[in-house]
Amino acid sequence: MRDYGAETKKRVEFIRKLIGDAGASGIVFGNSGGKDSALVGILCKRACDNTVGLIMPCSSKCNYGEDMTDAMMISTLYRIEKRMVDLTKTAEDMKKALAGAADITAAAETNIAPRLRMAALYAVAATENKLVAGTGNRSERHMGYFTKWGDGAYDFNPIADLTVTEIYKFLVHLDAPKRIIEKVPSAGLYDGQTDEKEMGVTYKAIDEYLKSGICAPEDMEIIANYHRVSAHKRNPPVVYES
Repeated sequence: MRDYGAETKKRVEFIRKLIGDAGASGIVFGNSGGKDSALVGILCKRACDNTVGLIMPCSSKCNYGEDMTDAMMISTLYRIEKRMVDLTKTAEDMKKALAGAADITAAAETNIAPRLRMAALYAVAATENKLVAGTGNRSERHMGYFTKWGDGAYDFNPIADLTVTEIYKFLVHLDAPKRIIEKVPSAGLYDGQTDEKEMGVTYKAIDEYLKSGICAPEDMEIIANYHRVSAHKRNPPVVYES
């Protein structure tokens, strides 16, 4: 059982040390309006006043609706500086540019948005001497449910060890808005998308497996397969060594 009061203090100190060691002036993160980015934003703001949340809608209606509303609410509530980077046209231009090179798959097209967001975050970070904070959790990492060189790219991640279940408990401890805590987990990559529907397994089952190594056989098969095929996402790039 985690002591979330102590966890808050340790993670804030962790972030402050990273900023100091790097000689950075602040932090930038992707403010998606979801549970993970909300927790990262709260922790980073407590550690460093110069924390910027980029809101980066790209194509899907939910990005411009519920997600944007929730992202702005988090920004206002916790006094996190917000900036808007609309990537819809950029993504469309990228797809047009690729048309002459390859007939890209639906999965490859879906990954364009997270990689554009990564590029935007690092452009701001490089310009303003900031560190990029990651927002992925342990459950997603185990499943490989993130985009390589997209939301999987960051300078540090203060919540990478937390399961989705623990993320919710942490947010309850911090008295985060009920709207964020009860929101259905979704990457918002396309309309109607939810994490659990796409993976075919619930976060409850994933988290129980991570905690105890036990879950229903049908869930175990899905979890094991996702983890196996996504190993390359969690490992450093393969290089030739003489």
